[in-house]
Amino acid sequence: MSAEKLLEIKNLRKYFPVSGGAMLKAVDNVSFGISKGETFGLVGESGCGKSTIGRTIVKLYEPSGGRIIYAGEDITKFNREKRRNFTRNVQMIFQDPYASLDARMTVGDIIGEGIDIHNLYSGAERHEVIYECLEKVGLNRDHANRFPHEFSGGQRQRIGIARSLAINPRFIVCDEPISALDVSIQAQIVNLLIKLQKEMGLTYLFIAHDLSMVKYISNRVGVMYLGKLMELAESIEMYRNPLHPYTKALFSAIPAADPRYEKTRQRILLKGAVPSPINPPDGCRFSGRCKDSMPICRESEPDFKELSPGHFCACHLY
Repeated sequence: MSAEKLLEIKNLRKYFPVSGGAMLKAVDNVSFGISKGETFGLVGESGCGKSTIGRTIVKLYEPSGGRIIYAGEDITKFNREKRRNFTRNVQMIFQDPYASLDARMTVGDIIGEGIDIHNLYSGAERHEVIYECLEKVGLNRDHANRFPHEFSGGQRQRIGIARSLAINPRFIVCDEPISALDVSIQAQIVNLLIKLQKEMGLTYLFIAHDLSMVKYISNRVGVMYLGKLMELAESIEMYRNPLHPYTKALFSAIPAADPRYEKTRQRILLKGAVPSPINPPDGCRFSGRCKDSMPICRESEPDFKELSPGHFCACHLY
């Protein structure tokens, strides 16, 4: 894995206006970097802001503040031409393999849409690129003339992956690409992503709920809670030595393969509900559910600091 940064997120904010003039703070001052050839995993409960980060990176959402630096350039300042070139290099695989494919288009036209937008190929060459993309994801040429409803969920997700590959991107945001699939299919899709990464030199932001799958595919992992990044470390280090109480609670829920250990292990059960992102609590946003909470946790927001080489955490315990 290269140490050269392909993408840097600096103090990213994404707020959504709600009724009454308030703001929903979906992402609030989040910073991290992703190196070339790396898979960076982003985990957390539903509503923590991880998918919003992915959609903001690919410009489906405009950021409310902060910087997104891709290959040394701040994409928040791109004009139309630069943004068009940016979309050639950055693609997205969506969570829902049913809703993300246009039911009125053939598979060939779905995959070829990006090719047509960027005027990359035409005629027989266009068809050949589409066929190659289908074969890369384990489908065949005949599938190009069929419609999405003729495929299973796993096959549809393969079509979504083929679509993202058609314009030869460098960076792909994988927004929970396996959460809507059967467990038996999930491993196939993850192994396909790993294979494509090795063959094409891709870089991934892998957003997911499944902590064991994130551990399997990711080089580094970031843990989010209520719009904030709570912890970040190398994948092996994070799973061996989680520091933040929220990370520990998440990882305690991962099922163990050993039935004897599974019977004896202690889960950390969180009490209370996730606070509203419209009116988040002062101090640490996890303080109201944390068994280790101290008075300072409710008064002052902890700094996101490096506690050991490459291991960052935002917690007053350290």
